[in-house]
Amino acid sequence: MGDIWHVDEVFVKIQGQQFYLWRAVDQDGDVLDILLTKRRNKKVAKRFFRKGLNGQGKPPWQLITDKLRSYAAAHREVFPSVDHRTGQYENNRAEVSHQHTREKERQVRRFKSVAQAQRLLAVHGQVQNLFRVGRNHLKAVHQRLLRDRAFADWTEVTCAR
Repeated sequence: MGDIWHVDEVFVKIQGQQFYLWRAVDQDGDVLDILLTKRRNKKVAKRFFRKGLNGQGKPPWQLITDKLRSYAAAHREVFPSVDHRTGQYENNRAEVSHQHTREKERQVRRFKSVAQAQRLLAVHGQVQNLFRVGRNHLKAVHQRLLRDRAFADWTEVTCAR
């Protein structure tokens, strides 16, 4: 897990102020890490890459981003040996992962604070990783089995019986 990182940021309004939600997903679409910040610059990009590196324990072998210059500058300092790609449609996996955030944002009628948004989105990403299975590549029987396992794991973790 986490061999290829797709990294992207999206604008989020919290109490009328604009923030940036940084998200890293792997090649399977699993959320690796998120970070909510006020700025979008090289310093924050380096912080996000280091945070992701601490969470994963090893650097990716490929980093895919959009053409934001902060990514290239931070990449040179944090991951100099990692292949960095910025092709036109290569980062669609990260772009699509923001859809869940927009849905949650609408459901809660905007985020009330930065801390609330950070907590909700971090937990939501991990829960989404547990329940999301690759339906396109599985038979229905195997998909049901994986879904049942996910619910069993959820029940065990939350102690809900």
